[in-house]
Amino acid sequence: MFQPLLEAGLRQIMYRLVRPLLSKGVPLALQRDLIRQAYRASTPPRSVQFSKDKLGDVPVLRAQSNTLSSGTILYLHGGGYIIGSAATHNGIAGHLAKLTGCEVIVPDYRLAPEHPYPAAPDDAEAVYQALIHEGKPADKIALAGDSAGGGLALVLAMRLREHGHPVPSSITCFSPWTDLTSQQHYTPECEPVLHGSWVFKAARMYAGEEALTHPMISPVFGDLKGLPPTLIQVGSQEILLNDSTRLAEVAKEHNVDVTLEIYNNLWHVFQIHSAQLSRASDALKIAAKHIRRHLAE
Repeated sequence: MFQPLLEAGLRQIMYRLVRPLLSKGVPLALQRDLIRQAYRASTPPRSVQFSKDKLGDVPVLRAQSNTLSSGTILYLHGGGYIIGSAATHNGIAGHLAKLTGCEVIVPDYRLAPEHPYPAAPDDAEAVYQALIHEGKPADKIALAGDSAGGGLALVLAMRLREHGHPVPSSITCFSPWTDLTSQQHYTPECEPVLHGSWVFKAARMYAGEEALTHPMISPVFGDLKGLPPTLIQVGSQEILLNDSTRLAEVAKEHNVDVTLEIYNNLWHVFQIHSAQLSRASDALKIAAKHIRRHLAE
């Protein structure tokens, strides 16, 4: 009984407090500050320790649980490539660290419009290569990310494959943003988080002079052959639902081992509520199992 009421309350909070912030009429600097404050509600487990570092000249946040394994998760945060940071996503990173026993690395990749494409994938690849140079083999590294970070995880894996580097053991995407053209948005009865106009504005800021259909910007248009096992989790109440369903279809066509999970009546990156919402906690447990299953022993 309590969980349905909590779910309804969180939906209203997202709709009345978060969604208005993500409007193209709100100045970007104010959005960045207010979203940073909003993410304070996404709290990590107390047993997880955090430290700041630099990898490949990119600032990162390291999250470690008391039961540290030999695996590493490179987690790429969301925010439309224009907002968000490692600090805003310490909650979800902390829960993944506790559930998997892995160290979770969250890069503070450069944001648009100050740093448009390819700054974000350049930074993500620099961190990945720094982990390899530290002695961490690719089969002990997992990629994960939410929203823009989910798309960025796919782009990173594609870049590594094209550059002849070993790809990671798995990819986990929470509500990934995979088509920046905004041409095939889903239209749910309720969208508690995102405005289509804001999403498209963020896409134009990020892409700069490049076409929005560029596969390294919108990976749903890319060649996914050779990518590792991929888990996609998405809510039914979000305009980016089609980004996930189409991604799963393309991945299957390219012989990728892909699993798509659609969570009925949940919203964009609902996993950030894992400390409160049982369905969000269950989703992260499934993600953790996916990550652990594919890490090399």
